[in-house]
Amino acid sequence: MGDAAIQDRAAGAIMGAFIGEALGLGPHWYYDLEELRRDYGDWITTYTDPKPGRYHEGLKAGQLSQPGFILKLMLHSLVEQGGYDEADFCRRMDEELFPLLDGTPVNGPGGYTSQSIHEAWRKRVQQKLPWGQTGGHADTTEAIERTLALAVRYALQPQELATTISNNARLTQIDDRAFNDSRLRSGAEPSGSGT
Repeated sequence: MGDAAIQDRAAGAIMGAFIGEALGLGPHWYYDLEELRRDYGDWITTYTDPKPGRYHEGLKAGQLSQPGFILKLMLHSLVEQGGYDEADFCRRMDEELFPLLDGTPVNGPGGYTSQSIHEAWRKRVQQKLPWGQTGGHADTTEAIERTLALAVRYALQPQELATTISNNARLTQIDDRAFNDSRLRSGAEPSGSGT
């Protein structure tokens, strides 16, 4: 495969992540399909506002939820640093995300903070722990959502891909299942203990 095709696929993966993020904003976290169909119809074909009383209430169609906000932080870091720089990414989390949080789940960019980000915020802001001691045991998909950018950046460098995704996922995830899920979905091999 030529360089142009690889670049097109990389751009498509990133664009697809943001398009999926924006499409999912309105109908996010419906667990009752009948309720989802009642609110949005049989097929969602465009960006939609979240319904009153639902997650992300108050946001408008096409805006980013918190995972999109964090993915954007990761992309800015990768581009500006020319690759993964953990200190730079962590600085961005400290300076651009954490000041917007208050420790409650229904808060922050996108109107909702996942358990793993809430735990990292608590450990960094309230407990003053260093990065590297901020991972929690939430079995959420949060790390997968931001490490997509790392998977794209290091797609042709499998060892670097595995290392960067492992290191980044451990910032917020030390639950073995969530940690290995992040590695597997990125194309890296699972590891031993995540603790």
